[in-house]
Amino acid sequence: MSTPPASLRRPHSDTLFPPHDSSSLKPLADLLGGSTPARLQGPAGESVDLPADVYEVLVDVVSALRRGDAVTVAPVSVRLTTSQAAEMLGVSRPTLVKLLEDGELPYERPRKHRLVRLDDVLAYREKRSRQRRELLGEITRQPVADGLYDVDRTDYDEALRAMRRLKD
Repeated sequence: MSTPPASLRRPHSDTLFPPHDSSSLKPLADLLGGSTPARLQGPAGESVDLPADVYEVLVDVVSALRRGDAVTVAPVSVRLTTSQAAEMLGVSRPTLVKLLEDGELPYERPRKHRLVRLDDVLAYREKRSRQRRELLGEITRQPVADGLYDVDRTDYDEALRAMRRLKD
C-alpha cells in the first residue's frame, strides 16, 4: 500500500492514514500488548499513567493502522456534512438526505447546507445495527424452531463473534 500524496493524506484534519511500511508499528504494538498499565513520558522526562480508556483507544488505533486502515479521531460534538455522514453510514448522499427529510436523523441547516452531528450519526448506526441483529434473530427463529437447522441462534451469534475477532 502506498501512502497518498500530502494533499490527499489528511482529508479531515483528524484522519491518519497507515504508514507505507506497517512493520514500523510493530514495536509500538508489542509495547502496547503488555498487561501492565502504560505510562506516557514527556520530552523532559516527566511521565504520567495513561487512563485505561485512552490506552484502549491507542491499542485500537495502532491495530487498525497495522491492518492498513485509516483512523479518524474526532470529538463527538463534531458536525458532519451530508457526504461525510453518508460515508460513515455506508449509504449514498441522496439516501442520507432522505433519512434526514424523513426525520430518521436530526440535522441543522445554519445556512444553505445540512449539517449532522457525529454523535447522532453514531447513535443511528448503532440503532440500525441493533435492528439488523434483531431482524436476523426473527428470521432464523422460526426455521430453527421447525428443526430446519441443526444449530440455534446462539450458535450463529457465537460464530459471528468469532469471525469478528479474527478480523481484529
